[in-house]
Order: sequence, then C-alpha cells, then structure tokens
Amino acid sequence: MVLNNVGLIVKNQWDEIPNRVPGVCLDEREFMPNHIHGIILIVGAQFIAPHKKIQLVGQTKTNKGAINRAPTLGEIIRSFKAITTRQIRLSAMEKFGWQRNYYEHIVRDEKSLLRIPEYISTNPLRWEIDRENPRRKGEDEFDRWLATFKTRPES
Repeated sequence: MVLNNVGLIVKNQWDEIPNRVPGVCLDEREFMPNHIHGIILIVGAQFIAPHKKIQLVGQTKTNKGAINRAPTLGEIIRSFKAITTRQIRLSAMEKFGWQRNYYEHIVRDEKSLLRIPEYISTNPLRWEIDRENPRRKGEDEFDRWLATFKTRPES
C-alpha cells in the first residue's frame, strides 16, 4: 500500500497512540484505501491509591482511594479520529470525516491471536473482496469465520 498525504497523516497519528495513551501498545496494523485494520493492546489500571482514614470532628471517614483506570477502546479511537480529522482538514481535505463508528473484535483465545494478525497483514491482497471496498467482488473467508463468533453464546 502506497500512502497518500491523508494516509501518511493517519499512519503517523496511529503510530503515536502509545505516546499519547499510557498503558496502550499497538500490534499488527494495515492501512487500506478507506479504512484501517489494527490491534490495540490495553493494559489494566496502573495503580490504585491506598485507603486512608480521615479524622473529622466527631467522625471518621474512609477515603476509598483513586483508581488510575485503563482507557477504553472507545476513548482511544475517539481521540485518534479527532486528531487525524483536524490534521487532514487543515492540510488536505476540508470535508474529511470518519465513519460514525468502528468495528471491534476482542481476541479471546490463541486461535484468534494467531489468525487475526495474519488476516491483517495479508488484507491488501484481498482488497477486491474486502467488505469495505465499494467495488467488492465476492466474500472474504474472514467474514465467514468472524460470523461464527457472533452466533456463539457468550461464555
């Protein structure tokens, strides 16, 4: 994939996510003509402040402590989209906008952990059958595989 100016902005901002969001790492990623495939690893809360007993006149209160929680995927994607949209509109396309939402899939087992990065890295080879290609010709086997997770009951 040869990235144009917009693609380079998107790539640069994607690669900056771990620098902006503590506790986040990026894994396999691929930039397509009109979308991105990527794996975002979110590490749990970094610290929990200790409990403290606070003595007030005639009473004792317990401060339960503060939790430094991990960012949500929605917060990460929202920030990424906002930053890239602003940069793209300032430099290239005044009317640029992302689709309203995003697709997500939680990696739950080793089979998925092996399959998804392979799918992402080989995605450009399947552009003709990619579900985001407006001129799509056929069905992607990954779509069929992914559909099996949607029909399984949650465990």
